[in-house]
Amino acid sequence: MKQRPQPLPDYDSATALHALAHALASLKTGEEVRSFLEDLCTPAELESMGDRWKVVPLLLQGVPYREIHDRTSVSVTTIGRVARTIDRGTGGYTLAARRLRLPLASH
Repeated sequence: MKQRPQPLPDYDSATALHALAHALASLKTGEEVRSFLEDLCTPAELESMGDRWKVVPLLLQGVPYREIHDRTSVSVTTIGRVARTIDRGTGGYTLAARRLRLPLASH
C-alpha cells in the first residue's frame, strides 16, 4: 500500500473508517457492495480481501491450515493472519459468517 509521509492522526483515521463503514452499510445488495468495492479498491486489494474471506468458513469449521492452503491456494501466512484475527479481532468475520449462516465448528 501507498505510504503517507506522516501517518494520519488517530482521529482522522477513525473518522474516515467510520464514514467508510456507513457508506458500506448504506448499500442494499451484494451487487451494490461489489460495485462500490471495485471502485474503491485496486484489483490486488480485492484479491487479497477475497482470499481472506475465502478461508474464514474453513477456519471456522476447524479445517487445518495446510488443508485450507491445498483447497484454496491461499498462503499459510495469510491463513494464519486470518485465524489470529478471528481469535483476537473485533468479531467481524464471525458475525458475517453467522449472518450468512455459514457452517461453524461444533466445539
